[in-house]
Amino acid sequence: MSAAAVNNQIGRALRQTEAVDEAIGAHAHLLSSQLQAMTEALFPPVSEKTLRRFTSGEAAKLLRISDSTLRKMTLAGEGPAPETTTSGRRLYTLSQINEIRRYLAAGVRGRDAREFVPHRSADEHLQVIAVANFKGGSGKTTTSAHLAQYLALHGFRVLAIDLDPQASLSALLGVMPEVDVKANDTLYAAIRYDSQKRPLSEVIRSTYFDGLDLVPGNLELMEFEHATPMALRNQASQEVFYTRIAAALDEVEDRYDIVVIDCPPHMGFLTLSGLCAATAMVVTIHPQMLDVSSMSQFLLMANDLLSVVGEAGGKLRYDFIRYLVTRYEPQDGPQTKVVALLRNLFDDYVLTNAMVKSAAMSDAGLTKQTLYEIGRENLTRSTYDRAIESLDAVNGEIADLVIKAWGRR
Repeated sequence: MSAAAVNNQIGRALRQTEAVDEAIGAHAHLLSSQLQAMTEALFPPVSEKTLRRFTSGEAAKLLRISDSTLRKMTLAGEGPAPETTTSGRRLYTLSQINEIRRYLAAGVRGRDAREFVPHRSADEHLQVIAVANFKGGSGKTTTSAHLAQYLALHGFRVLAIDLDPQASLSALLGVMPEVDVKANDTLYAAIRYDSQKRPLSEVIRSTYFDGLDLVPGNLELMEFEHATPMALRNQASQEVFYTRIAAALDEVEDRYDIVVIDCPPHMGFLTLSGLCAATAMVVTIHPQMLDVSSMSQFLLMANDLLSVVGEAGGKLRYDFIRYLVTRYEPQDGPQTKVVALLRNLFDDYVLTNAMVKSAAMSDAGLTKQTLYEIGRENLTRSTYDRAIESLDAVNGEIADLVIKAWGRR
């Protein structure tokens, strides 16, 4: 049935019976079917999302060696052989880049092997970064996806957790929540209170990004918000709700260096449990006064709730808390004033670099891709370069905070 026909049918139903639930339901099915059709057109059901290959220049930059060094390695048969195009360009998969990392780390002399393979050692704790704010549109999911991919591109073992029932992070990472995620396949499976609880390892999925795994989300996560009050009343669980995500992560911590949690845009049991599992928090903020006011309420509520957790015996140990300015337009006078206010108030707690608003980011999002996936050749190069420079600066700054928290130089 066409959209016009559905809307006409809804209009008649509303006039006749005032059936609001029917109208909402019809619109939900209409939109869902249209999104599914668009997804199938972009990514046919028989195919899976794949990551592009990287040029030798990009590979060398990720490996922190010169392009000439990488070329010499190829000629000498050291490391995997790249694909060579008819024009002579060498193209590497991310898996090959990581293989070269391991090769370089094994034969390194006079340099720390962790420069190439930055995995944490046994005495360096799992870093869990919660990306949070309870105002929608602040850029949490975009930040989470790009941060997780940046870390994977630079050799870290990364787990991304989609804690948002809307599951936008899952969709960006190639998992359709309505189709690909079945019952008890989200984080809820590992933190639920009943006999259907599963080990977290059973719901973790590999992604098309080598080194990046995903715990997908969907509307099932809302069950935790409903089940937790009942568990608190019935004392049905020996584990209080705010320790459940941390306990689930304990089961798999030896497999990862960094966990990135995309928190929901509200302060519920899910968000609070995520914040209690975290060792660091990045609060995204769009530089508008309404968003700043919303962030103020978020911080006040978070303070109250986390104080209650502390009084109940919960232990919160954060290595860092930072505010990230997102969708920033440096030429916008009011935005510049808001950023100046934030830096004046919070000083070094505001990340030095901001996520600059870019048409390149929007263009990539149209096809459910990130800027790291889409490639320089698919956009206006100057636009792409400005956007990727901003992204790398932000994510590099966060990565440096992780390295510092581990006590490395």
